[in-house]
Amino acid sequence: MIALLHWVYVVGVVVLLFGAAIFVHEFGHFLMARWCGLKVEGFSIGFGPKVFGWRRGGIDYAVRWIPAGGFVALPQMATSSALEGKSQAGEPLPPASPGSKILVALAGPVMNGVFACFIATVIYFLGLPVLVNPAIIGGVEPGSAEAKLGIRSGDRIVAVNGKEVSSWEDAQMTVMMARTNVLPVTLERAGVRETYLLSAKVNELIGLKLLNLDPRERPVIHRVLPGTAAAEGGLKPGDEIESFAGVPIVGEQQLQDLIRKRPRQAAPICVMRGQQTMTLTVTPKLDPSTKAGVLGIEFGPSQTSVYQVQRPGPPPWELVTSICRQTFDLLAALMHPRQTGVHLSDLSGPPGILAMLATEVRADFRLALRFMVLLNISLAILNLLPIPVLDGGHILMAVIERIRGRPLSPRFQEYATTAFAAVLISFMLYVSFNDIVRRLPLFRIMFDQQVQIEPAGGAQKR
Repeated sequence: MIALLHWVYVVGVVVLLFGAAIFVHEFGHFLMARWCGLKVEGFSIGFGPKVFGWRRGGIDYAVRWIPAGGFVALPQMATSSALEGKSQAGEPLPPASPGSKILVALAGPVMNGVFACFIATVIYFLGLPVLVNPAIIGGVEPGSAEAKLGIRSGDRIVAVNGKEVSSWEDAQMTVMMARTNVLPVTLERAGVRETYLLSAKVNELIGLKLLNLDPRERPVIHRVLPGTAAAEGGLKPGDEIESFAGVPIVGEQQLQDLIRKRPRQAAPICVMRGQQTMTLTVTPKLDPSTKAGVLGIEFGPSQTSVYQVQRPGPPPWELVTSICRQTFDLLAALMHPRQTGVHLSDLSGPPGILAMLATEVRADFRLALRFMVLLNISLAILNLLPIPVLDGGHILMAVIERIRGRPLSPRFQEYATTAFAAVLISFMLYVSFNDIVRRLPLFRIMFDQQVQIEPAGGAQKR
């Protein structure tokens, strides 16, 4: 019953927050249209058939089934020649001025920006959980290019591609967005810094490039294959491996190297199971194809993410500015796919956005609020792109109308808008398909992650 209520809570909050981002955008259009004296015939959140609706003051209000956007019905701004300048009742309407069209189109993104600033201010007073994940290197594969350069376990990454980083998340994001797969990486050891040129390679799970370095954390068993040395030795999913053959474990790669070197050799393995530490004995079996030892387990990251509350939270302008910078970095990376390896297929559609928002809601509502800042800023920036069917496209056509002294051909506007609407819908279906088919396992791992929130000063660095 408690689990069911928790799911209801997560789903309810996700729908509420996602709907709020759409609502404020469309409400901006609605308010500005009314202020400019334009005819408003409808206000809808979502697309498709109505879930419910009502009519008031000559305006049809509705909530619809597909939560991928919304619209305000403005006949004076319609691009269809069949609707231009006419209301639903067929009464003639004066044409909207270019200035009114620009203001109405601009109001939606502006409202998203204002909403993002408001949420950032709320976060400042509530505080923000920050992931305790310093960019400390765990195991370094013997014989690898990184090992030959002298990189060791315990070295800390302090800068990537000239940008300061404070966590593995920062380091990985900088690597992903870089326009090259060979980057200068600055490491610190005992207070001394040194910069190396390191190569990044594409990670098969997420399809983006990462450094060939593991974070310093103990690997956790996610699956034990039946009939293997791990199953015979009593290992179980959820065990956190502390040492193997007397060697303290600091990363997955290090553990794999130790196992490979000990085929048919019994070795003690110390694990943390729940709150209890226990030592078991396992004998890796010989893999005939590689002549290396295997245990028969699938590793994964720690099942518990530790966050430390920063109170007060980051100043609103700093949070909004940093997220704007991230969004523009992503757009720049998309414009140079050959150099960055970031493609349109790496973007998320509504299923992915909802899954990530659900993950943050489940972890802590303040993390969900931070995601809402990102979502609203992204909506504002993307909607300002000068593409027909988006707000930026409406602004562009209104500017051209103002310069020409007369509107563009209704037929041209209709064809352009219809064509780009078809492209946009196809793209949304494409990225949504990728969310469901390619990234569903990753979303499951993220959602199953346990979260530990520590008060300020209470978390320990790992």
